[in-house]
Amino acid sequence: MHHGRISRATAKALKEVKKRIRSADIPSSRLDETINVATWNIREFGRKRRRIMSLHLIAEIIGQFDLVAITELRDNLSDLRKVLTFLGPYWDVVYSDFNIDRAGNRERIAYVFDRRAVTFTGLAAEADPVRKKRTVEVDGEMVKEYVPIVTWWRSPFMASFRSGDFDFIAVAAHIRWDTSGGDESRERGLKLLAKWVGKRAREKYVSDKDIIVMGDFNIPTVDDDLFNAITSTGLRVPKSLRGPVETNLARDKRYDQILHFPRITKSFTDNGGVLDYYAGNYSRLMPGIRMSKRDFTYQLSDHLPLWVQLDVDTDNERLDSILKA
Repeated sequence: MHHGRISRATAKALKEVKKRIRSADIPSSRLDETINVATWNIREFGRKRRRIMSLHLIAEIIGQFDLVAITELRDNLSDLRKVLTFLGPYWDVVYSDFNIDRAGNRERIAYVFDRRAVTFTGLAAEADPVRKKRTVEVDGEMVKEYVPIVTWWRSPFMASFRSGDFDFIAVAAHIRWDTSGGDESRERGLKLLAKWVGKRAREKYVSDKDIIVMGDFNIPTVDDDLFNAITSTGLRVPKSLRGPVETNLARDKRYDQILHFPRITKSFTDNGGVLDYYAGNYSRLMPGIRMSKRDFTYQLSDHLPLWVQLDVDTDNERLDSILKA
């Protein structure tokens, strides 16, 4: 970590967050053997400038992992670039464009990763919703065009990576929280995402069929219709995340998810969970600064990072498959 010259208060805050990180028992990754992958909604990241202390804390939290999908990143990337500076020269980022209408909230999705452990392999694209041929009006004339049957407010963003012997595609999304449409509009978006990922995995020339889906899906629990929607085409929660791993600060909602198809179960270790940097108390993370809990969520976040450890040493598995064949 490259925190550089910092204030006494920032040093105190970093000591506190390091203590909370240790209590999360995140195992260290091992080069070409394991990587730690996380998803984190950083609230309105880039909308307003954060305190420099907050950016140091965000960098320290991200630095516990090898690849982090960041949702709710806004159009202004200046704070993210400062975080990358603190992380150090080996860290890099791949990010999506932003939508300029109100529905898109000017949000991006980014993958921040440590190049010593993870390599970006070239694919980076927003997911196109499923289209069907419809008769529509264009310049006063009725014509047949392929148009989206349902749209996402914010397009999911995918990128391809390699670590060790393991190639995979990460697909991250921030599903709408729609107070006007309620759960039904969210359910449609989740079903669309599940259908899109399932169809993509069956394509002959997809760059890799090992797909990991993650992000903020605004699903409160794993036993409701919203969760059934995202798992409707076969996506499953890794074994290590099937316990109580709620990701809001109150630890009573499972908004964020990491999902996979069962065919890559062997790549998921028994390690996973939530990094609870909040721990019921935010004042020690902001020494000498008076603020409300709401203000704190705009300095760090109202979400906690959800993480899993992947086994990327798949050479023996590949050799076994050859011998069986």
